[in-house]
Amino acid sequence: MAGVMTGFGNFTHAVVRAIPSSLAKEALRMNVLDVDLVKAQREHEVYVGVLKHKLGLQVIELPADESLPDCVFVEDVAVVCGDTALITRPGAESRRKETEAMRRALKELDLNIVEMSDENATLDGGDVLFTGREFFVGLSKRTNQKGAEILADVFKDYAVSTVPVTDGLHLKSFCSMGGPGLIVIGTSEPAQKALKIMQQMSDHRYNKLTVPDDIAANTIYMNLPSKGHVLLHCTPEEFPESAKVFEKLKDHMLIPVSNMEKVKVDGALTCCSVLINKKAKV
Repeated sequence: MAGVMTGFGNFTHAVVRAIPSSLAKEALRMNVLDVDLVKAQREHEVYVGVLKHKLGLQVIELPADESLPDCVFVEDVAVVCGDTALITRPGAESRRKETEAMRRALKELDLNIVEMSDENATLDGGDVLFTGREFFVGLSKRTNQKGAEILADVFKDYAVSTVPVTDGLHLKSFCSMGGPGLIVIGTSEPAQKALKIMQQMSDHRYNKLTVPDDIAANTIYMNLPSKGHVLLHCTPEEFPESAKVFEKLKDHMLIPVSNMEKVKVDGALTCCSVLINKKAKV
């Protein structure tokens, strides 16, 4: 096993995708809520702007596809670690064609592409939590054991443990990494149960930051040469109590990013980008 990834949280590129108009009515969702398409698109523009202008990442923007209403949620179709990209087989059949544009984009970035071609396997990237030391994979409505086994086979340098997701869509619907060795976790019983399993499975003792709202536990951590520790998290307008908790992270550049519309179709902050660290060619 490789131990700890050097440069955990260090990213140079992001792949994002525009929101199709079809998202409002046709995107998959666990609850029937009306989405304000214009607001959702504005939110997404701000999100992409933060990655590009505030953080200085090179952002590859894929066009929307009206026949793929969920295509903005790019995280689910690829898991990238180091210079290897696993193109997943999403659990929802209606999302499988989303992989095509992502595959092309990652090929152009010269990553080693591995396809998940086993028809018995399903894996959504939203179920994959990489801690810098190991992977935790949620076994959910969208990800099965076979999918987790293929991920373990692709990323052999790291331990892979599975965690049952009994409530919510994905593992990262209630947790994420907030820094090296720091898991941000929601307070619900399913979230706390999943954390307990992760702690039991791991040889490493993780610190935790507990927030009152499960979906607010989905954050994006980066460690950038020019910025240091950076955390994109929920806004005080969305989740005032959770937003307050993040203020404890005194060493982080905290960037609140609104996600009020996409959350109605089960989209969290990590869902909307695939982050990559491309080492400069010598």
